[in-house]
Amino acid sequence: MLLSKSWIDKHIDELSPWQQSAYNDFSDMMCDEQHPYPCVPGKQGFQKDMLRFGFADDPRTSGSIEQLASLLSDYGKISRETGNYASLVVFFQSEELEGTGIDDYQDLFWSLLNKVHDIDETPWPEGIAEDPHHPSWEFCFDGEPYFAFCATPAHSIRKSRHFPYFLLAFQPRWVFDEINSSTAFGQKLKKVIRKRLVEYDEIEVHPSLKWYGEEDNHEWKQYFLSDDDTSLSKCPFMNSQKRIKS
Repeated sequence: MLLSKSWIDKHIDELSPWQQSAYNDFSDMMCDEQHPYPCVPGKQGFQKDMLRFGFADDPRTSGSIEQLASLLSDYGKISRETGNYASLVVFFQSEELEGTGIDDYQDLFWSLLNKVHDIDETPWPEGIAEDPHHPSWEFCFDGEPYFAFCATPAHSIRKSRHFPYFLLAFQPRWVFDEINSSTAFGQKLKKVIRKRLVEYDEIEVHPSLKWYGEEDNHEWKQYFLSDDDTSLSKCPFMNSQKRIKS
């Protein structure tokens, strides 16, 4: 079930204790003015009730795969009605993952994307490369391309990727139509976000953060950032283009 900020703020007592905790942690992060969250569109999207939220079980379970697929399917149908800074934020019940390391979370993240794709019955959309190592590739579900973002409890150095619960966010590709390297607004926003990112993380921006479509850009490397400047040499999504539905 997709939930809005306005609905949760009025009905938070209807959520389970862990769901209340996850949402309140997210709200605190988005509303912190002393240490403003670097992603300006995400912060404004939250404050203006443009984001939609979902909750899922332990990400290691088959039930969480079905829940995430259902949330993405429902979200794709209404995202354009929610505002220009739209995103879907999914919190996973992950208390039992305490002590899990970043590398294991990374494996879990890609496992989720792979398994969700396995049950996606919609063909891969035209115009989006099937090869993750191509600059135009983006994760897609139900015909919609999304920039995927992951935050975990294990991140400690790169604070912008830390969250007390395992968290996935999906930003529709169309959100970036006005926020890209070809627009003055996009170029200005990028400078603002990067400045805030360095201040928030207190380290330099990860070298994988680049513009969509640039020849040396790989979107998948930006989905899950390590605490240091390293990244995987090969994208774990699908491992083979043969499994992409056409």
